[in-house]
Amino acid sequence: MFRNFKMVSQVVFGRGCFNQLSDILSVQRKKGASFAVFIVDHIFENRPLRDRIPAEGRDMVIWADTTDEPKTTEVDRLTAMVRAQANSLPDAVVGIGGGSVMDLAKAVSLMLTNPGSAADYQGWDLIKNPAVYHAGIPTLSGTGAEVSRTTVLTGPVKKLGINSDHTVFDQIVLDPDLLEGVPTDQWFYTGMDCYIHCVESLKGTYLNAFSQAYGEKAMALCREVFLGDPPDREDKLMMASYCGGMSIAYSQVGVCHALSYGLSFVLGLHHGIGNCVAFDVLEEFYPDEVNEFRRMMEKHDVRLPRNLVQGVDDKGLEKMVDVALVLEPLWENALGKNWKTIMTRDKIRQLYRRM
Repeated sequence: MFRNFKMVSQVVFGRGCFNQLSDILSVQRKKGASFAVFIVDHIFENRPLRDRIPAEGRDMVIWADTTDEPKTTEVDRLTAMVRAQANSLPDAVVGIGGGSVMDLAKAVSLMLTNPGSAADYQGWDLIKNPAVYHAGIPTLSGTGAEVSRTTVLTGPVKKLGINSDHTVFDQIVLDPDLLEGVPTDQWFYTGMDCYIHCVESLKGTYLNAFSQAYGEKAMALCREVFLGDPPDREDKLMMASYCGGMSIAYSQVGVCHALSYGLSFVLGLHHGIGNCVAFDVLEEFYPDEVNEFRRMMEKHDVRLPRNLVQGVDDKGLEKMVDVALVLEPLWENALGKNWKTIMTRDKIRQLYRRM
């Protein structure tokens, strides 16, 4: 049976379109004691964007600390905060920030309508009830979180997304102006998440014409941005992120992302840099693309941290392997149905020891 793919319902794109957010939310607002929730990256707490957030009345603005990767415990804490605000659900949950903030917003919108802890829903299609209306506004580009059906969370025993059709945003606002001023390393690592999405989708066994069409366009845009010097690089990278996210939505990622999850769980590496650290040792699987990735690093004078796994004890290393092996769809996409004969625990250990 073919998959009935859920997409973002409404999209607005263009420089300055963030200013339309108030009008967009006005359609969702109810009269009386209703409210909206804005979950915003804490780096904007003392920046001009703070004064542009269209909060009104009883609305909540929550400054999300993105020092660490999103955790199920943080989702539970934020959900409890929102529930304590009123006896009713909010009209909207809005995430403004990078992939971490958008994942938090998606997760909170889900947990407001589903019982228990976010950790209970780490997996595929475990969510039963539709989420509160939720919108995403990326201030970084590359993760594809704005279009994905997952919210990636670190739980008590694993790093795994809440994968559900209910996770997908109802609205996204893509304003390239919001990408201005991002530090080069952060811009690069987040953008490489998109590049790696494309590599793993286009090289995967799940590839089909739908994912290929989006993946090839995203890859072309990434090459323009990271190997060229286009004047509209923010616009192109924002669309690369969108198309890259769409590509993996109807296929899957692969070896790099599976290994990156283990790095993040044990070492606390953010997703983008974790992907780069992992990808740099994967010449065996993606030889041409790893070489191209290294040329991109050289062009932008980005230097990866090295020898990160040297100080990890055997228990930590085994946990990395455990976390990576949970992600069976990723391995199957990368290596085929017999992937377990190729990607043994020992093979994964060897790859980690090179990082």
